[in-house]
Amino acid sequence: MEVAIIGAGIGGLATALALKSAQIPFRIYEGAPALEPVGAGIMIANNAMQAFRTWGIAEEAIALGNRISVMNLTHPDLSPISSNDLGWFEKRSGLHNIAIHRADLHRVLVNAVGGHHIVLNKRLKTVSQAENAYELSFEDGSVAAADYLVGADGLRSRMRSALFGNGALRDAGQNCWRGVTNYALPERYHHELNEAWGKGKRFGFVRLNDRQVYWYLLIDQDLADLTSDILPYLSDFHPLVGEIIRATPSSGWIVAPIFDLKPMRQWNTGRACLIGDAAHATTPNLGQGACQAIEDAYALGELLKKCSLDEAIRRYPSVRMPKAHYIVDMSWRIGKVAHARNPLLIGLRNLIMKATPARVNQRQLAKIFSLDAV
Repeated sequence: MEVAIIGAGIGGLATALALKSAQIPFRIYEGAPALEPVGAGIMIANNAMQAFRTWGIAEEAIALGNRISVMNLTHPDLSPISSNDLGWFEKRSGLHNIAIHRADLHRVLVNAVGGHHIVLNKRLKTVSQAENAYELSFEDGSVAAADYLVGADGLRSRMRSALFGNGALRDAGQNCWRGVTNYALPERYHHELNEAWGKGKRFGFVRLNDRQVYWYLLIDQDLADLTSDILPYLSDFHPLVGEIIRATPSSGWIVAPIFDLKPMRQWNTGRACLIGDAAHATTPNLGQGACQAIEDAYALGELLKKCSLDEAIRRYPSVRMPKAHYIVDMSWRIGKVAHARNPLLIGLRNLIMKATPARVNQRQLAKIFSLDAV
């Protein structure tokens, strides 16, 4: 019995850790020719950190990242709109949110899984199903067989296309610029995530470690296209924003439009299932994309403590789908609210956010940070 995992991203590697813990043989097929240190920053929230603790990698991730204990929403000048202190969640779980470079996190996961389980330069072309096995055809002309199949190949999943149909991608109408730079943030920002909301645009930044800062800028597509000079759009932001971006060589920027996947009602068929972005890609507005993929893997692992792999694949969507779709829908709505342009709507939005009691925000975060019961 062997499980083929399509994709060696965060979701695929997390799934491999869950299978490894259950002593189930697996092989990961990755389309890239090498595991390069790519990507920008990423937030790993309390829910995903709980899974990491189960797999024994939480401390290693913590050592490479930066504790984030406060999440602030601000005006463009960085004056506060609302703030969420995460101390209650830190005390309850004994864990904290971290910001970490994606490449550092990927290295932690690869080391825990074991690089010998990963086959590189295997970009999936087609999948065919026989009675007792799946046949995988790759772009290099090679083929492989597997008893079970997990699709962790992202938003534009080829496995999803082959077995479930393409799914409907939704264009959020926003373009995103991201980068990592060596920058000495003022100490007050060292353990905070700050996101500044402007008219049709927003900017966020967070410290990754003692050297690096991760930043992101989103602008409505009708205001700026992917080739636009973004510096003129920063005029109404705090000077710190421009300093951070100017400290980042443009050759290192990651620029892309924002999409998500319209919620699907089927994630499994036979002995195959989808996880992570292949099943429920979300906009980045809650910082939960990778966390939800990690939760998928965790849920599979917890099910495997109670039932067979066949049964775990059958039951997994019912465990994970309600929360994953909640995250997708809430993130989509937040993206629209954050980019309001009408001054009256902006004023009303900010007034409501300032007046929202801390306990209400805490309840909403508790739903996000709690792992699904299996």
